[in-house]
Amino acid sequence: MTASRDRALAALYGLAIGDALGMPTQLMNRAAITERYGRLTGFEPAAADHPLAAGLSAGSITDDTEQALLLAGMLVEGRGRIDPREFAAALVAWEQGMRERGSLDLLGPSTSRAVRAVHAGEAVELAGRFGTTNGAAMRVTPVGIAVGSRDLPLLVDRVVEASVVSHNTGVAIAGASAVAAAVSAGVDGATVHEAFEAAIAAAAIARTRGNWVAAADVSRRIRWAIDLADPADPDRSLTDIYELVGTSLATQESVPAAFGVLATLPDDPWQACLAAASLGGDSDTVAAMVGAVAGATHGTAGFPAEARETVDRVNGLRLAQVVDALLELR
Repeated sequence: MTASRDRALAALYGLAIGDALGMPTQLMNRAAITERYGRLTGFEPAAADHPLAAGLSAGSITDDTEQALLLAGMLVEGRGRIDPREFAAALVAWEQGMRERGSLDLLGPSTSRAVRAVHAGEAVELAGRFGTTNGAAMRVTPVGIAVGSRDLPLLVDRVVEASVVSHNTGVAIAGASAVAAAVSAGVDGATVHEAFEAAIAAAAIARTRGNWVAAADVSRRIRWAIDLADPADPDRSLTDIYELVGTSLATQESVPAAFGVLATLPDDPWQACLAAASLGGDSDTVAAMVGAVAGATHGTAGFPAEARETVDRVNGLRLAQVVDALLELR
């Protein structure tokens, strides 16, 4: 296996692993997670009374990975391009399938509102004008695999195509561009710290795309979150991320938080995902983004073979086939 293929495969595995680790802790606060699980050491099933994930077994993925794989399929079918109207229809069909399976983990608020507006005939450019949450960032990893990092404006263009239907705002596009650029840089051989720089640069380019909304600058908040991190004192760093940066659905919180976790635990993708899943808030999405970037910068060896085997077995994933198809576009 080539190094770039291994890193691309690890990006998708990291996304799925982080997502599955954060599945039972999403929507919980940090203290409640600590009380229930102590320090997370692996996959856990969701509690029977969980508002979104009740009934899901340990290792189950959520909408983060599901939508990322949906986007990957759209990219492959479109030879690297996304038709926003077709993507909107695919998202609606995906949600209907989830409902039929009895899932409560459906489209997020920005995506749900926008795709229904498109379905009702609203212009694509208008439908996503209020989308500021992290839905675009959580599913964007396949764009980072399909598009190289040496032309960041082109990469941002492709992120816009994948985001515009639901998250056509500067803040959401900046967050998604940061994740895509970090993944892409990793596939191109970057270290984790070099990937940080690619993410910051891409977010700075992307902040003028889409509609302006009153929101903090994602590029500068990523830099701030990285600067807060102290690998010598991870407990303090993670507390600062939770209390200062924030882990909500807001793009300007969760995306910088993911980079802050990575800066705190830059050399161990598995431990970084466990830490992100333990933070609280939108922990499945934060951990999914952490896993995608950590995987892209470290390769599959960064995750225990057992963890990769678990997400494959529990969810029936076929990630190698997806990666090969995406890399053909690169």
